[in-house]
Amino acid sequence: MECHYLCKMRIFATMKQQEEITLQTLTSNEDLQIGYSDNDIVIVDSVQKFAEISAAHVSMNAIAICTQGKVQATINGQQIELHQNQVAIIPQSVVATDVMISPDFNLKAMFLTNRILQSFLREKMNVWNDVVYLRRLHVVTMEDIDLQFYTNFYEMLSMCFDKHVDYPFRTDVIQSLLRAAVLGLCGAIKQRILTDVEPLDAGTANNHFQRFLDLLHSVDVKHRTVEWYATELCITPKYLSSICKKQSGKTANEWITEHVLEDIRYYLKQTDYSIKQICDLLGFPNTSFFGKYVKDHFGMTPMQLRVQ
Repeated sequence: MECHYLCKMRIFATMKQQEEITLQTLTSNEDLQIGYSDNDIVIVDSVQKFAEISAAHVSMNAIAICTQGKVQATINGQQIELHQNQVAIIPQSVVATDVMISPDFNLKAMFLTNRILQSFLREKMNVWNDVVYLRRLHVVTMEDIDLQFYTNFYEMLSMCFDKHVDYPFRTDVIQSLLRAAVLGLCGAIKQRILTDVEPLDAGTANNHFQRFLDLLHSVDVKHRTVEWYATELCITPKYLSSICKKQSGKTANEWITEHVLEDIRYYLKQTDYSIKQICDLLGFPNTSFFGKYVKDHFGMTPMQLRVQ
């Protein structure tokens, strides 16, 4: 280990064995300079200080640009190193361990829920899936033209962060700008990186995993069995779980559950739908079953989760 990796990184104030990086913990963390946040997005302008943790579970998708220094970490067992002017692309629900940073390290980052990322990318979500799940390309070096684009972009975005200025449709404008940035990044990756590597065989397990993610993102009712998804993909449930585990480290059922929980959180906290309406929308047989499912996974009732 080089001598300038002097401290382990802490993302949150609570001292646990494994820190949970969520929208709520990001916005309440005094060690981060938050430029903007809403119910789906957190923009981190810079990091104020670091302290030690053993591991962190990142529950949101993250795109981070190293603006100074460097950081090293192990992401789901894969070691990465991020230097100045490189971008880290991290999918949701990963575990970061052995995080080491240089004393001068700093970054700008956006954290996105899966729901908003899907709404940004839409049919281009396959590029994101290809990068982070199939090829596991978590670090991308930015070219000069990219740096110029994102520097100018961030200056324009920062103007909207000033809460002392009354900008009509502030959230809509910020989300539109962020969508443009994410689309631009995926476009650059597709043009400069994915075209330089060997294309994936349409008959491989990689392709089946991609099709599973596309199906999971596109269906309105995600609370279904692994057997249902496997039938839609014309493969066996055992094979589907096997390829999911191989490609992402998570089983098909874990993928389904994560997306169901994201939908539950969104409908309870961001809409005025009744519990019965949400239960029907998400494909639960009755409100009693829905309430037990929420209690088992969130540790609280649907109404408690809604007002939290």
